Amino acid sequence: MSYLLDSNTCILYLNGRSGPVRRRLESQRPEELVVCSVVRAELFFGTLRTQNPAHMLVVLNHFLKRSLPFDDQCVEAYGRVRAHLASNGTPIGPNDLFIAAIALTHEAILVTHNTREFARVQGLAWEDWDTGERSA
Repeated sequence: MSYLLDSNTCILYLNGRSGPVRRRLESQRPEELVVCSVVRAELFFGTLRTQNPAHMLVVLNHFLKRSLPFDDQCVEAYGRVRAHLASNGTPIGPNDLFIAAIALTHEAILVTHNTREFARVQGLAWEDWDTGERSA
């Protein structure tokens, strides 16, 4: 089983703002934890906006070991999710659509603090390690 870490979970861990996230993340085997190219991009952007980007880039590159791309395998999942959400009138943000498609394609459990948006994605397994909430 793989856990795909969303940006907000990574930030909670890297900033040390959540004991539950830190304990859970550090209790997992490294091979179970992944990020995706979209999360990497979001974190890289945020790193460049810090007061010490050079230091934070070192921290970030050490933290991000395994990464899943948004590739041709994810395209169909993206289309299905976006079409379903649009027909229900419950769209989610564009980056979250990419992240959801990657998680669905790779059958990964998405670890996020943004449960309100991701709960709209049919078939997506998610957990919030900060609150203990999880998909049904």
